[in-house]
Amino acid sequence: MRQAEIERNTFETKIKLSLNLDAQDPVDIQTGVGFFDHMLTLFARHGRMSLVVKADGDLWVDSHHTVEDVGIVLGQALKEALGDKAGINRYGTSFVPMDETLGMASLDLSGRSFLVFDASFDNPKLGNFDTELIEEFFQALAFNVQMNLHLKILHGKNNHHKSESLFKATGRALREAITVNPDIHGVNSTKGML
Repeated sequence: MRQAEIERNTFETKIKLSLNLDAQDPVDIQTGVGFFDHMLTLFARHGRMSLVVKADGDLWVDSHHTVEDVGIVLGQALKEALGDKAGINRYGTSFVPMDETLGMASLDLSGRSFLVFDASFDNPKLGNFDTELIEEFFQALAFNVQMNLHLKILHGKNNHHKSESLFKATGRALREAITVNPDIHGVNSTKGML
């Protein structure tokens, strides 16, 4: 099975994460940041993967360290679970509507890290969550799994809907990319490795 367990402890956060790409349960997210827990749950459910996250961070400062470090650990777990990436589609794209909002995620599990983030949020907070951390999370994720990740809000007004659209779209695009395709022999690259 394609799975990974990672524990990361720093002076700022303590994170334990388990991931299984070939199972859908359990999904249990506990970071201490309610809105972020909701977004990660959507990401896992729409990506059809089992994800358990327990994070204890310095939330008395703010949620920046917790959100970024969860992105780091999730990226590391995805990289480990994918192994040599033999047989996977490699690419994934998803458009997700959420009422008035339309978000897009397109990614390439290329072994090269890059993030293009084209989204803005009118409100600096969603609950106790700083909206600027959405980009921070996706940057940490993309750089640690080593993928190209393009995120865009094509249109929308509601900040919750925008965020939800991006997390769902990323989960769905990732599911497409990590799916093993019987028509692909070896690694989906002319280089012979990703």
